[in-house]
Amino acid sequence: AFFIDDRLQPLPGSTVTAMVAAWYLDREPGSSIVHNLICSRAVPEIVEAHGGTPVRTRVGHSFIKGVMKETGAVFGGEHSGHYYFKENYRADSGLIAAMVILEQLSESGGTLSELTAPYRRYAASGEINTTVDDQQAVIERVSVAFSGARQDRLDGLTVDLGDWWFNLRPSNTEPLLRLNLEARTAAEVEQRVGDVQAVMAG
Repeated sequence: AFFIDDRLQPLPGSTVTAMVAAWYLDREPGSSIVHNLICSRAVPEIVEAHGGTPVRTRVGHSFIKGVMKETGAVFGGEHSGHYYFKENYRADSGLIAAMVILEQLSESGGTLSELTAPYRRYAASGEINTTVDDQQAVIERVSVAFSGARQDRLDGLTVDLGDWWFNLRPSNTEPLLRLNLEARTAAEVEQRVGDVQAVMAG
């Protein structure tokens, strides 16, 4: 499900995930909220600020549903705009997400752009696909180039450099690597994407 605000700006899936998570946590304090690893870091920040437990997963509905079952999470969201609800058998429902957003909007008395502003904390690259001959070799080259940063291999390679982070993961069906990068500003995103792509190119 995709949402557009009063300024005709699309709401990223991460923004909707954070908003719905906050709504649930205000009603069910201390709950677990599942989010995939390409969601904005604003999502776990907001979950924790509302007293919840953020649970990070691989990309893909089967992983999210499985982790929701294991943790008893009330809600799970993906940056791609899929939202999963415990009360809906952990199934994806854009309609439930829309109803939550509409309730928040009604209670706020303002516009959707005003309501979402506190949840839009960072700038993101969106998913950038690059065709490569050897996915794993490129991932390893990038890992070595950023060896001084915090890294994990939950799904592809995630590198956290403090003010910015990125995930590089292989497509399961095509010879592609998918890059998602987040930083504090759009200008920094553009610069850092160039840095990572330069390493990918060798």
